Amino acid sequence: MPFSLTRRLVASVLTALALSLTAHVAAVVAFSIANSFAADSLAQMNAYFLPASLISFVITFLFAALGSFRLWYTALGAGIVTGVVSGMIGSLVGASAAGATLTPDILGPLFGTITTINLVFFLTTAITAPTLARRVWLLVLDAPASARDGAAHYALVRQPSTNLADGVVTHIERVQIDTDLADEQWDNYVSVLDAHGFTTVEVDPAPELADAVFIEDAVIVFGDLAVIASPGSEHRRDEIVGAEAAVVGLGLEVTRIELPGTLDGGDVLKVGSTVYVGRGGRTNGEGIRQLRAILTPRGYDVVAVPVTKVLHLKSAVTALPDGTVIGYPPLVDDPAIFDRFLAVPEEGGAHVVVLSADTVLMAASAPQSAALIGNLGYRVVTVDISEFEKLEGCVTCLSVRVR
Repeated sequence: MPFSLTRRLVASVLTALALSLTAHVAAVVAFSIANSFAADSLAQMNAYFLPASLISFVITFLFAALGSFRLWYTALGAGIVTGVVSGMIGSLVGASAAGATLTPDILGPLFGTITTINLVFFLTTAITAPTLARRVWLLVLDAPASARDGAAHYALVRQPSTNLADGVVTHIERVQIDTDLADEQWDNYVSVLDAHGFTTVEVDPAPELADAVFIEDAVIVFGDLAVIASPGSEHRRDEIVGAEAAVVGLGLEVTRIELPGTLDGGDVLKVGSTVYVGRGGRTNGEGIRQLRAILTPRGYDVVAVPVTKVLHLKSAVTALPDGTVIGYPPLVDDPAIFDRFLAVPEEGGAHVVVLSADTVLMAASAPQSAALIGNLGYRVVTVDISEFEKLEGCVTCLSVRVR
């Protein structure tokens, strides 16, 4: 579940305590060693660094509450700022207590303390922030595996709406939906994710939004970055509210595609550092331009792909764990765009969810394709999603995996 305010406050307090206590002890011990652990020196140094340590606690708490410890480099920046500011203010408090006159001329000497008496305090703060303190923040919040080494993976899912049968279809004829069966199939789908090591996080239900179960279209996750989509269908734009709340709750960094750019998550296929984006009925050129501007500085190559035969790019192609793109040729505009392309014999066989390096999830409607993928050395898990396929859905649409 998304983090509660209480949990975030507890994480911020413990993060601040870890940083300030570590810096305080390191500074006091360093000066005590220099003075051969003389009792009077130990007491003096403890009293001297106490104001700086208390101030660093407050500043670190504020940074942590604002989410600055999600990423190592923002945590490092928070540590540097905290070390400089708290060290200077602590020295200012000490000077004032000693009877020094507080004039503008004192600023120079205060800055100088960062390279003299406050050096150990400053360095410890800067080092502790992106390491120990950030670790505490992530552990308390149980942040995603992409931020925590060895943690469980997460999968965002969203319960089918009561008006699921009203979902929009564009490339197929509308047929009757069995909503009770859809609910059962969704439960089975979520159970598969749970059984394969994913901690499922239910996005807040949206009973009035027929297509909200297709959570993949609302948000795309790249490691610790969540890109909030800008749905190409106007009636789906309210879906992003709950999706954004969920990824914020997981402690991810959040950015957005803004109108007039449109981009659906189902049009985004990640293969290593290459991101294929379908240019079709739901995603426009401006949406692709914005995504490219977001991802290029992070080392991704964004490749635009024409989509005219299906609703989304991932309705036509997905990728195996080894990076091979698979697709049903009659629905793929240009297979030559992809470095490695493998044709599958069924439309539903073009869709896989990677569960692990050797296991994929596929729809039960594509047994020949499942056999083909199995013969490539992968373990194939199948699930019946027939009611969602009637709405142009597939196995990828029903979850967003956070790794």
